[in-house]
Amino acid sequence: MVTIKSQKEIEKMKEACRITALVYQEIEKYIKPGITTMDLDNFAEKIIRENGGIPAQKGYPSGQRRIPAFPGTLCVSINDEIIHGIPSKKRVIKDGDVVSIDLVVYKNGFHGDAARTFIVGNSNKEKQRLVNITKQAFFEGIKYAIKGNRVGDISHAIGEFVEKNGYNVVKEFQGHGIGEKMHEDPGIPNHGKPGKGLRLEPGMTLAVEPMVMIGKPNICVLDDGWTIVTEDGSLSAHYENTILITEKSPEILTLL
Repeated sequence: MVTIKSQKEIEKMKEACRITALVYQEIEKYIKPGITTMDLDNFAEKIIRENGGIPAQKGYPSGQRRIPAFPGTLCVSINDEIIHGIPSKKRVIKDGDVVSIDLVVYKNGFHGDAARTFIVGNSNKEKQRLVNITKQAFFEGIKYAIKGNRVGDISHAIGEFVEKNGYNVVKEFQGHGIGEKMHEDPGIPNHGKPGKGLRLEPGMTLAVEPMVMIGKPNICVLDDGWTIVTEDGSLSAHYENTILITEKSPEILTLL
């Protein structure tokens, strides 16, 4: 069910979103070659708890038998890993790695959700272009996140922008509504037809999240049951913010 938030609820939700943005601000300073993905995870959890929040992804159920709940504060996905990478003491971040991080914070009964992709250490034009296109795809999409438009308008804008730049979007996973629950209606695909889907109304809060691959649009799930990778081993990137639909242009809640 789609929930329309009151002004009081939005103010509560903004605090979870503020903490989410704060974590990324600090991660950008902290991330470097030689640290582990578990180092990142512990670092993020400390900031969240110091600010009175709860890492919402930690213990999140898989929904599948025999696959344990997600163990980390962060999803940390490297290079060909698209989403849901599990933090590990054994996974060392190397110079040149493309590291996508997804984080959800819970506070005051509401969630804030955002994702960022970092190029650690030395970069190159190919990696930087991928990260830039993925981020810009989000902003292209939310140009249409206005009162009276439909979800499909956002989806179409994202997919069209990514594909005209020679990349592919992940079609098996999508953005979503967010609020008291981490995942609420509506689903927000990264491809679609304009004029289709739910009509947008002020008070809706949405997590819009392009997931982009340099190579072919095929994915695989690793044996851990969580990590999603590109089938051809090509690089991927992820960018996401929680936004609020208003009477005018959308408000991005997970940017400081």
